[in-house]
Amino acid sequence: MRFDVLTLHPGMVEGPLGLSIVGRARAAGLLEVGVHDIRDHAGDRYRTVDDGPYGGGAGMVLRVDVVAAALRAVQTPVSRVLLTSPSGKPLEQADLRRWSGMEHLVIVTGHYEGIDARIEHLVDEEVSLGDFVLTGGEIAALAIVDGVGRLVPGVLGNADSAADESFAHGLLEYPHYTRPREWEGHEVPEILLSGHHARIDAWRREQAIQRTRERRPDLWAAWSASVDDPAAHD
Repeated sequence: MRFDVLTLHPGMVEGPLGLSIVGRARAAGLLEVGVHDIRDHAGDRYRTVDDGPYGGGAGMVLRVDVVAAALRAVQTPVSRVLLTSPSGKPLEQADLRRWSGMEHLVIVTGHYEGIDARIEHLVDEEVSLGDFVLTGGEIAALAIVDGVGRLVPGVLGNADSAADESFAHGLLEYPHYTRPREWEGHEVPEILLSGHHARIDAWRREQAIQRTRERRPDLWAAWSASVDDPAAHD
């Protein structure tokens, strides 16, 4: 799978993507990531990418002609174009799974007061990390590449890791434990040491349900309304 990220700060994107699981997947050829400087497509010697907003107001706005030129330089017939924006749909695990089946994602990152709204004619989806504002879209782009990339076959060492985790089934993930068995008076739950896999699976499901109900009432409400399970109505 290939990603292309359009940004004013390539170093901010390239650095993290050379590390950890994504970095190893790139080295192994499982993922391709291109990071492109939007300024390379400016039409003047000063590499100007922004201007003041029509109608007045604070801040600067990225020019649509410059961003469009950067986008068209990497876009192909199979590209899915994402724009990171506080106005976009909040990112969900279901989005990451959907995109992981695509050949090519192009991620356009904004800065300043945003991009001239006419760029929306060239974008397939607008994406937000949540109801807050950052200095730019690079962190959101990194989240998308990381979240989608780990779902591409072969990227994770254990394919079950992506299948059995938070949000995969509408619930938060159950708690995990490892050595030491006892730490500062806190012991690993006895059921996990029993060797009874069916009971362990049942305990983990109960824990996932309990955690979701206590920590994410919004997820709990959606899950309990969507399943025919007695545990959802306890």
